[in-house]
Amino acid sequence: MADGGRWCAQLRRERGRLTVRAIAQRAGVSSTFLYENTDARALVKNAVADSRSRHDHHGQAEHERIEATWRERALNAEAELTRTQKEIFAQRQRIGELMGQIRDFDQMVPGESVQALTTENTTLKRRVQQLAQEHRTLRERLEGARSNLRFSDKRIADLEAQLLGKTSNALHSPIHQEAREAREAGDQASLARRCP
Repeated sequence: MADGGRWCAQLRRERGRLTVRAIAQRAGVSSTFLYENTDARALVKNAVADSRSRHDHHGQAEHERIEATWRERALNAEAELTRTQKEIFAQRQRIGELMGQIRDFDQMVPGESVQALTTENTTLKRRVQQLAQEHRTLRERLEGARSNLRFSDKRIADLEAQLLGKTSNALHSPIHQEAREAREAGDQASLARRCP
């Protein structure tokens, strides 16, 4: 019977299930012997109980680990569900507001007025196109007028330069030279008369 503990330990190491039949086969005895022998029965009973408690402890630890991951997943799912419900509520409120605006618009503008607004919009678009064309034409005319003004200013400056050139040439001409000399001579004579 001393070897009974060894066989139980060996079965545990091999991860075999500790039962009366498995221990009897390992020990090379019959199951009846283990049931009838009180020492053997106590040894098997303790080994099975010990095995179950180890197995239960290992199973409990595994269960707690799995339970913790599921608990975390449940909390995450619950948080996501809360966020999604808030988002859905916000979207429903926005849809309600937009539907109200559409209803208000329908009440303000009945179906006949929509046609009138469409016609007026088309008329205004045409008027904008006409005004844009007139603006373009006036801008082109303005550019032409500015170009003519620049040309006129240049022509006037050229004519003034020619006029000044002729005037200065005329002052240096022989007739003007004689008149100047006579004036100077007259000025000298009158000066001589004044000064004794």
